[in-house]
Amino acid sequence: MVVAFIKGYMIFCIVLVLIYLVRHFLFAMQRLAGRQRLYYNDIHSSDMKSITVVIPMHNEEQVLSYVLDSLLECDYDRDRMEIIPINDNSSDKTKELLDEYHKKYEFIRPLHRDCPDRGKPVGLNDAMQLATGEIIIVFDADYRPAKDMLKQLASAFEDPEVGAVMGRVIPYNTNKNMLTRLLNLERSGGYQVDQQARYNLKTIPQYGGTVGGFRKDILLSTGGFNPLVLAEDTELTYRLYTSGWKVIYANSAECYEEAPETWEVRGKQIRRWARGHNQVLFRYLPKTILTKHMNLREKLDGIMLLFVYAVPFFLLVGQIASLALFFLGEFSFLAGWWVLMFMAIYCSFGNFAPFFEIGTALFLDGIKGEAMLLPLLLFNFYFYMWNISMGFCDAIADVVTKRKVKWAKTARFAQKKA
Repeated sequence: MVVAFIKGYMIFCIVLVLIYLVRHFLFAMQRLAGRQRLYYNDIHSSDMKSITVVIPMHNEEQVLSYVLDSLLECDYDRDRMEIIPINDNSSDKTKELLDEYHKKYEFIRPLHRDCPDRGKPVGLNDAMQLATGEIIIVFDADYRPAKDMLKQLASAFEDPEVGAVMGRVIPYNTNKNMLTRLLNLERSGGYQVDQQARYNLKTIPQYGGTVGGFRKDILLSTGGFNPLVLAEDTELTYRLYTSGWKVIYANSAECYEEAPETWEVRGKQIRRWARGHNQVLFRYLPKTILTKHMNLREKLDGIMLLFVYAVPFFLLVGQIASLALFFLGEFSFLAGWWVLMFMAIYCSFGNFAPFFEIGTALFLDGIKGEAMLLPLLLFNFYFYMWNISMGFCDAIADVVTKRKVKWAKTARFAQKKA
């Protein structure tokens, strides 16, 4: 019975890999040959929405000047905007630096939080209570928005069905080392193809927690962000869709980020993302299936998106199961045809399924030379599989123990402005 169960589980892994293979392939083909849906770039209103730009910060003296100076150069009516940097229990010079900006620019209104409940969700909740704008636009402290960024994001809210909008993230430190170059490939595929294809197909583009905005009244009327969920962005995406709102993706609204420069920092970041995303999976899978506000196409894509950070755990267990069968003497490499099929599909397609999207994105972005790095993503796959699996286990432990999550900031590498 045990052996039969393990064999059945491995067949499940084969099917799972094939499903996501088809998903990646369809998204790549859509971007190459499908109909491209237009964004709201041509909307020009003399009465733009009032916006509040919120920037969560914890010990960000190294980078805060970059994001604030970039925002000051953005083309948006200053009478209809304000900036609220959230100094969240910082112990460095973040407070002093923000107060200096406030003295120079009245519409930069720092929120200083000195309390035990540190974290992005609770910080955003406090900021929304002070915000005067009807649209909240969020940037992380290490981001550098382009000059037209605010206008591009705000224009989408002229559509009354839009609850949130997401822009495109591009690393600016791509040539630092091999890791940052590989992360640039991932970002390119994830936004240029994956996000844009979902927007084109009218499924579920994902609000990403930064370089995006949302309607303040929706969040306030539904209780704000949940401090027990690390992935407040994913939670907002599903809260909106299951309530009848849409998320829009703006591929031309480019913002530049600092990519992690060490594997240790990247591993912690991925583990935190996986933990938060799976928290949303446990909470929103039934709602996604049962809601009347999503059509079948949106539900199918929504379910697959929910499981993105669970699949690596399933595949890790599948690899352990294959080793168990081998040492139990239940197959040989010559006679175990189904194992050969699994390994062939897994290694030839499973590991390389995202390559469809990344390769397509490199072609569309005109940086085809970086395609030489694609084989190195095989290492990334195993690196991510381990860290995502740990995040999946963290999320299960959160449910079982009902423990309170603690926010962990990603380390910064940029040098402070002179």
